[in-house]
Amino acid sequence: MPHEIDPSFLALPLRPLADAALARARALGAEHADFRFERVRDASWRLRDARLAGSSDSTDLGYAVRVVHGGTWGFASGVELTMDAAARVASQAVAMAKLSAKVIAAAGSDERVELADEPVHAERTWVSSYETDPFDVPDSDKTGLLAEWSERLLAADGVAHVDASLVTVHENKFYADSAGTTTTQQRVRLHPQLTAVAVDHRTGGFDSMRTLAPPAGRGWEYLTGAGGWDWDAELAEIPSLLAEKMRAPSVEAGTYDLVVDPSNLWLTIHESVGHATELDRALGYEAAYAGTSFATPDLLGTLAYGSQLMNVTGDRTAEHGLATVGYDDEGVAAQSWDLVRDGVLVGYQLDRRIARLTGLGRSNGCAYADSPAHVPVQRMANVSLRPAAGGPSTEELISGVKRGVYVVGDRSWSIDMQRYNFQFTQQRAYAIRDGRLAGQLRDVAYQGITPEFWGSMEAIGGPRTYVLGGAFNCGKAQPGQVAAVSHGCPSALFRGVNILNTANEAGHG
Repeated sequence: MPHEIDPSFLALPLRPLADAALARARALGAEHADFRFERVRDASWRLRDARLAGSSDSTDLGYAVRVVHGGTWGFASGVELTMDAAARVASQAVAMAKLSAKVIAAAGSDERVELADEPVHAERTWVSSYETDPFDVPDSDKTGLLAEWSERLLAADGVAHVDASLVTVHENKFYADSAGTTTTQQRVRLHPQLTAVAVDHRTGGFDSMRTLAPPAGRGWEYLTGAGGWDWDAELAEIPSLLAEKMRAPSVEAGTYDLVVDPSNLWLTIHESVGHATELDRALGYEAAYAGTSFATPDLLGTLAYGSQLMNVTGDRTAEHGLATVGYDDEGVAAQSWDLVRDGVLVGYQLDRRIARLTGLGRSNGCAYADSPAHVPVQRMANVSLRPAAGGPSTEELISGVKRGVYVVGDRSWSIDMQRYNFQFTQQRAYAIRDGRLAGQLRDVAYQGITPEFWGSMEAIGGPRTYVLGGAFNCGKAQPGQVAAVSHGCPSALFRGVNILNTANEAGHG
């Protein structure tokens, strides 16, 4: 049954504060003003060998006023819940815009901030899809379940240590702007994770294996078997998989065909497609934090991003997606759109300013701030590779490979400042010989150049291989902001990929 907005949030003076702030901004001559009130509760628990090692529970509550005044941005935030304080914050935002205008003029720039048109969305509410708010579950139940899972792993031969963690977030947001849009939203998300560690006391060697369950826009049901993940099955197989990994031979570097499981491929999508198709990055407005993008606007409609099988969407509407919302932080309704179609770059992720600046029409709802103290910036949607209708299973993809590697689970990654050259590792890797898995390998990393790698994609799995992965910790902007984002994808087959031996690359081979 759909949830209602938390009454304790609605009881806060949301509308009076917004009315006071917007009225003051209009009186001071702002061309645009928006007000955003947020309450974000974030709690986490960490266990080491089934014992509680730490926990936290914090709430970030406050509001922000953003204006366009004289063609320049202004922003200020506050925490005092009075009408006079909200009006003062609006005055500070206008003052900041005036100061910024002087700095911009001194730099010789005459670029004005203008926003793409957006329909008015009056009195809208939206709640994410979940069954049980994790904050309604006693803390003892959370730590008890993590401890019980940890004890299962510790009881297995070869498991020396187990780390377990759970992060839960409940986010409420109220937005109002000078055009008349008013939205109230509620989102719940969580990230459970367990890592088993094995130690070879004879050699001093060690390794680890982490659960593949992705973070999700779900509630407590995700941990109890009702949320689409078989925790019992995954926990049962980790000890034997870890033992095999400890005995596995080191990979021989070279060129291999590569089958990538969705538990690994989501991160490659995030780094090489998701960030590369943020238009502020491609235009150079986002350059200091992790660079710009090779996928520049002059290539829109012509850049061969990958093979003709490659179809990638930006999506703010996917059920249980971490970046799924009803409306973004500029009052833009959530949408789904194409970024890559039949292998060609056809779209970008936009906010209202970038959409107007580049003449690309309406924003597709990608403005987000992670705190009431931060200004909204253009952030990533749920960027997903579409499966092939009637496409093969993962096993069928593997059966088409004579000499290759199959990678499962994400681990480390590296990508250059243009989102062009990259390498990724994994939780486990398997040799493929004559269409069959032939045991695990160690020290595996795959390397590529973004359009060449995606161009080598020869086959895509069907809908049954599709998994919605993702992360809580996508970083961007200065001061830095962190956002949660999901990436769905099927398994996929890539031909002729360069495989590195990480031990040799590190000088230890």
